[in-house]
Amino acid sequence: MLPPLEVLVAFLRLGLTSFGGPIAHLGYFRTEFVVRRGWLDDHAYSDLVALCQFLPGPASSQVGYSIGLLRAGYWGGLAAWLGFTLPSAIAMVCFAYGSRALAGPLALGALHGLMLVAVAVVAQAVIGMARSLCPDLPRAGIAVVAALFALAGIGSARQLGAIALGALAGALLRGGATSAPAWSVTVPVSRRVGLLALAAFFGLLVGLPILRQFTDSARIALFDAFFRSGAFVFGGGHIVLPLLREAVVVPGWTSDSTFLAGYGAAQAVPGPLFTFAAYLGAVAGIPPNGLLGAGLGLLGLSLPGLLLVTGVLPFWHTYRHRPGVRAAMRGAGAAVVGLLAAALYDPVWTRSIRSPADIGIALAGFVLLTVGRAPPLAVCVLSAVAGAALA
Repeated sequence: MLPPLEVLVAFLRLGLTSFGGPIAHLGYFRTEFVVRRGWLDDHAYSDLVALCQFLPGPASSQVGYSIGLLRAGYWGGLAAWLGFTLPSAIAMVCFAYGSRALAGPLALGALHGLMLVAVAVVAQAVIGMARSLCPDLPRAGIAVVAALFALAGIGSARQLGAIALGALAGALLRGGATSAPAWSVTVPVSRRVGLLALAAFFGLLVGLPILRQFTDSARIALFDAFFRSGAFVFGGGHIVLPLLREAVVVPGWTSDSTFLAGYGAAQAVPGPLFTFAAYLGAVAGIPPNGLLGAGLGLLGLSLPGLLLVTGVLPFWHTYRHRPGVRAAMRGAGAAVVGLLAAALYDPVWTRSIRSPADIGIALAGFVLLTVGRAPPLAVCVLSAVAGAALA
């Protein structure tokens, strides 16, 4: 077992330098922990990635937490999550406070430019995920059906329904699913602890809405909204966008423009995209907001995924060998691509694009990201400047 401090230092460095979104983060993790440090091999790493993409929650954060857990126990898992998450969470809280002071056409134009970054980034994510998760016609078909299902549905049930249908279709098709090789690492979580973690997840998922009704507490309402979003988002990263919008924009806690400006700013900072929750908690129109709201938002959105991966890891060693399980995971992954494509249209495109000039800025950002391999931070700065210039 490694000392947790070593895990913290390793993940803190990644938290300060890992630009590019969840798919890029997984590449950074493999380079650092499989190739450079040798903490686990490629088979174990790819299985962790598959598991975390199948479970609700932020996939890259769950993978990082799992690596810390496997190599340094519970404190190592916590150290990995903190090191990877805190740098971008602090940056997003600073942006929340700074955005409140912005006024005038130039500042509003710059914020609109950040909203346009979201169009380019989500489009890039759709294409990148489609290449890896929908490489054949059956899975491409699952993605198309999931997108149509999501656009036709109402509320969070559409995400759950699309994922469930994708997993069922994948299990029925069984295309390309093979048994898994043996693991090279030992899971330090007992089945008893795993069951306790799962019980805590389902207890909070059922208990928080009940407690919210009986107490009428704004703090519980805020935490419950983020917890439910984290519990129902499959694939992590950008796919959380429609769920978070439903949680905070629909009740009137923040506006669409504030929401998408923060989402655009989240592309400019390293680390996990789920730290967007810290921004939303800080700018929420109900108490507590500010620092306490940021903490509640970040913890509420991240906790479901961490509880689930802790609960499932002790049992994963047995069930990962079954071809039907792996086939269902492939189908669920394809459905995630469809959900993200639906989110690209609504709300990202419908809320951000107002004119042909907006299309030009978003297209330029997309070309810079995909063809020019420009850093996301540079694209954010250029889009903000372009938005201010147009204003």
